[in-house]
Formats: sequence, structure tokens, C-alpha cells
Amino acid sequence: MTERPTEGYYGRPIVKPPVWKNEVAWYLFTGGLAGGSSALGLAARASGNRPLARSTTFTAAAALTASPILLIKDLGRPERFVNMLRVVKPSSPMNVGTWILTVAGTAAGAAAACEATDVLPRVRAVAQGVAGLLGPALATYTAVLVSDTAVPVWHEARAELPLVFASGAAASAGAAAVILTPSDAAGPARRMMLAGAVGELAATTAMERRLGALGEPYHRGKAGAFARAAKAATAAGAALGAVSGRRRVTGRLAAGLVFGGAVAERFAVFRAGFQSAEDPRYVVMSQRGRS
Repeated sequence: MTERPTEGYYGRPIVKPPVWKNEVAWYLFTGGLAGGSSALGLAARASGNRPLARSTTFTAAAALTASPILLIKDLGRPERFVNMLRVVKPSSPMNVGTWILTVAGTAAGAAAACEATDVLPRVRAVAQGVAGLLGPALATYTAVLVSDTAVPVWHEARAELPLVFASGAAASAGAAAVILTPSDAAGPARRMMLAGAVGELAATTAMERRLGALGEPYHRGKAGAFARAAKAATAAGAALGAVSGRRRVTGRLAAGLVFGGAVAERFAVFRAGFQSAEDPRYVVMSQRGRS
């Protein structure tokens, strides 16, 4: 038989859809923003660009303050987050991610406090170094987390999702820094924003092409709407950013578009997972692809 199934067992999905709420989609975004900002801040500090280092330090601290709040809100009870810190389990992406989030958040908070009060420069340097070195892991561990599930469109994209999340983190962090940093000090942030935007467009396109029919959720329903919005905003922002140079108004408009595109792309990935789990056709396609 060649007809594809449209129902699971007794009309139920074969794979149970995720129970996560929209807070997790925002958590996926804020983690990337924090990771990208921490890495950019470390590079700015090393090159002596204090205005850029200052703005990225505050952005990373704000994003890392929001991240555990969003995660705890989705979990329902704060003790669930605390319980994950009772052990270190390298085989669990959630456990490793919780430790990365906790250590990076503590370091970013300390760096921001020292920056705001202009005290303890050595403590600030060490804290910013720790947060910056953890930045790449912070930006990508959520991709490992979602792909380590039975959700077809996430699991089958496990090779591309870290690239999608890393480039999105670079785009959003660069965009935030362009908005918050004086134009004459924001050059590295503009370059990071543009590189991240181009990388995000390339990575998402490659992911959807390799998924083939399994990638249909990225073109339908809520996921499709978010994916189209992400591509349009990111492409427009990158094009405008490439020609705006140091012009304040157009540069910030470009950054706003790229920032919004990064948010929309995280929601596209998030909603695509739900849509693929709810439709048994994608589960069957995924299982056949492994056999």
C-alpha cells in the first residue's frame, strides 16, 4: 500500500505532542541571545571596546535573568528547577543545560553588577570570561535538548538545529548590541548581526530541504507563518543593515528586523515540533527513514 496513514492508534497521535507552553519558545530565544551577547561581550572587552562590552554585559544578564524565570514558569514549580542541580548527569541535555544556564547566569549577573557599579574590575573580568566562554554552549544546548526527543521534525534535524540556533543567537545578540551601543562602537556588533542573519537564512533553508516532506510543518499552519515571517524580517534586516553603515536610524531599524526575525525563527521551530508530533504521517516518515 502506498497511501500514507492520517490517523494514529484509535485516532490518537502516535507520538505524544510536547506539553511545553510558549514560555519555552521564549526560553529558546533568550538562551541564544544571552549566549551570543556573552561571547560578543568577551571579545569586545578583550579588544578594549568598553561601550560594546558594557551593553552586551547588560543584555546577557537580562536574558539570563529571564531564562530561568521562563523555564520555572513552564515547569510549574520552582523546586523542579532546583532538583536538576542536585546531580550532574552528562547524558541528560536538560541536566547539562540547567548547569550551563546556572553557571553562566551567575557569572553574567556578577559581571553586570560590577559593570553597573564600576567596582571590582578583576571580578568583572573573570565573571565575563566565564560567561563568554560558556556562550557558545548556552546558545546551542537548547537545540540538542529539543532534538533529543521523539518529535519527528526536531529529531531528524539534529544535525542542522545547532547551526540554526547558533546563527540565530549571533544575529539576535548582534542586533541587540547595535540598538543599545553608540554607532561608532557598534561595528563588531553589526558584522556579527549580518553574519548571523545570513547564517540563519542558510541554515534554515538547508534544514528544510534536507528534511524533505518531513519539513512540511515549516510551510503550514502556525509554524509556516512564523517561518515566513522569520525569513522576510531577517532578509530585509540583513539587506538594510548591509547598506546602512553607521547611520543611526536605519541601522537600528535593520537591527530591529533581524532581532524580530530571530524571535520568529525560534517560534517556527517550536510550533513545527508540535505540528509534526500531532500528525502521524510525519512520525511514520521519520521511522521509515531510520529503517
